[in-house]
Amino acid sequence: MNTPTAISTPAGSAPVTVVEQQVWQEREARHHERVDTLVAGHLERRRERVAHPVEDFLFTYYSYKPTQLRRWYPGAGVVLLGEAARRRLDERFFTEVRVTGPDGDPAVGVGLDLEAFVAKRGSTARFVVSLLSAVASRPAHLGCFGLHEWAMVYRRNQDEVRHSSVPLRLGAEGTDQVVESHRIQCSHYDAFRFFTPEARPLNRVRPSRETQVELDQPGCLHATMDLYKWAYKLAPAVPGELLVDCFELARDVRELDMRASPYDLGDYGYEPVRIETAQGKAEYMAAQEDFAERGTALRGRLLEACAPLVGTGTADRG
Repeated sequence: MNTPTAISTPAGSAPVTVVEQQVWQEREARHHERVDTLVAGHLERRRERVAHPVEDFLFTYYSYKPTQLRRWYPGAGVVLLGEAARRRLDERFFTEVRVTGPDGDPAVGVGLDLEAFVAKRGSTARFVVSLLSAVASRPAHLGCFGLHEWAMVYRRNQDEVRHSSVPLRLGAEGTDQVVESHRIQCSHYDAFRFFTPEARPLNRVRPSRETQVELDQPGCLHATMDLYKWAYKLAPAVPGELLVDCFELARDVRELDMRASPYDLGDYGYEPVRIETAQGKAEYMAAQEDFAERGTALRGRLLEACAPLVGTGTADRG
């Protein structure tokens, strides 16, 4: 049973949800099963020391480990009841919380120590809210066609590219021709910073870390994938279910990102999105629009999860 009540913490009074042990343990078990399915392939490949250019990205580019992803958190504003909850007192940012139990009697549960979390991660939470709010206030700009991946291998030989064991679908010369015949307009710094030096001047935008809040927009595949990063950077204040939803979206986006890339991934079972053709461009834009819609929903949920961390009842969405 989930029971709204009030809790008394060093940071003051705030509305919370009280969850009995059986209920939260069922949620935790579902979370474990879900994550185990999602990471099984990666863990098997890691044991066999076999790399995958698409699926391993979320564990190599991003810093969150499978064991961390598997850890379920209830999120801010939730108090867990029962003896099993007390194991979390050994973890960072958890504390005992006095609440009114489901039966109306006083009870002691375990929840996020909001004051301690904000003292340590408050600046991160404020940045995340400012970034996500700015992105949520903008329309999605489509039509970049994933050319950032092409710009990352521009004027490079096969043995010089990031995935050197995967052939370029059009070869080095054909890849360069695609870059040179298109308008490159990547607005995301963490994609732009991997452009080759020769490709950088071809980009119509000069994104930087300092202009990220100004330039990120909801149609950008990398900005959508990064919802996962912002979710795990705010763990354990973000519910585990939301974190895994962000992970799944990032996984799906990464697949499109690489299918539309210059790499030939046929040996891995992926059909290319041939963005150098009109049909491929249309296919890419349709998928990009769908990901933007999914990202908008998750961005809103992340802003709601961040609201207690920035001292507001409802996060400002711009």
